[in-house]
Parts: sequence; structure tokens; C-alpha cells
Amino acid sequence: MLPTWAIILIVFAVLIVLIAAILVSWVISVYNSLVKLRNNVREAFSTMDVSMKKRYDLIPNLVETVKGYAKHESETLENVMKARASCLSSTSTAERAENENGLSKTLSRLLAVTENYPQLKANQNFINLQSELSSIEDEISEARKYYNGCVEIFNNKVECFPTNLIAKKFNFEFCQSFQIENKEERKVPQVKF
Repeated sequence: MLPTWAIILIVFAVLIVLIAAILVSWVISVYNSLVKLRNNVREAFSTMDVSMKKRYDLIPNLVETVKGYAKHESETLENVMKARASCLSSTSTAERAENENGLSKTLSRLLAVTENYPQLKANQNFINLQSELSSIEDEISEARKYYNGCVEIFNNKVECFPTNLIAKKFNFEFCQSFQIENKEERKVPQVKF
């Protein structure tokens, strides 16, 4: 029979090993959940990127169609193409979001210009392009919501205790969401009769 102190020492050692195993399992679990969430953010960004790529591909056709009718609107057309180029050359999420907001504004201006050209508005090619652009804008809007939702879940996990300890140790960084930067776009439109 073992002396009492040996039994206590064995029980204490077993408890230490058990606590260490639980702690290691928890660290692995948190790490894996952070990796999955980060991958969800990347996948959401890729989904949004595909929709934005469709819009980038559509813009030259839209500009060419408008160009045929609105010859003296060259500045607006050039601004749309510059905004498109800025989006394509973006290197960070924040820069991409800013450039996307600029592109949306220039596209709005382009579509506003077309209101002055009834023949253009009646052109079937333009109508199809405008409809396709509207559909793509809806896709982008949904993809942004999905992306921002994934970013929120990931960022909460990265910032909340105790998972923030693991996130910091393994260099999981806060992700940037896509936000409307233009305060004018946030204002509620006033309807007057």
C-alpha cells in the first residue's frame, strides 16, 4: 500500500495533466474556430469580389453605349473609367471599400446624365445594360451584407475575452468591413408632395 503523501502526489499530478489537457484542447478549439471564421471572411470577400468583377466588366460596355449618344459628357465617362481602374488597383480592404464608394457615385452620375437623352433611354442595348447593372448592384449589396456579417462574427471572436488571448498569440487581426463613407448617402430622403 502506498503512503498517503504518494497518493496525494499522484492525484495532484493527474489533476495537473487533466487541467493541461483541457487547456490545450480549449486552445486548439479556439484556434480552429478562429481559422474557420477567418476563412468565412475570405470566402465572403471572394463572393463580393466576383460580383464586383461582373460590374467592372459591364462598365466599359455601358460607357461605350452612352458615349454614342452623349458625346459632350466625356468628363463623366472618364470619371467612371478612372473609378473602375481605382477599384481594380486597390490593395487593401479599406482602400477597396473607399474606391467602391467612389465608383458607385460615378455610376450614379452616369445614370443621371442619361436622363437627358431620351433616345439613349429607349435604346434596347442600354436598357439591357442598365438592367444588368441593377441586378449586379443587388448582388453586390447582398454580398456586402454577408461579408460584413462574417466580419462581425470574426471580429467579436478576436476581441472578446478569453478568445482574444489566443487571437493575439496567433496574430489573428481585426478585419475591416465595407461601410458607406459618404454621409450624404446616409441621410433619409425627404419626400414632399
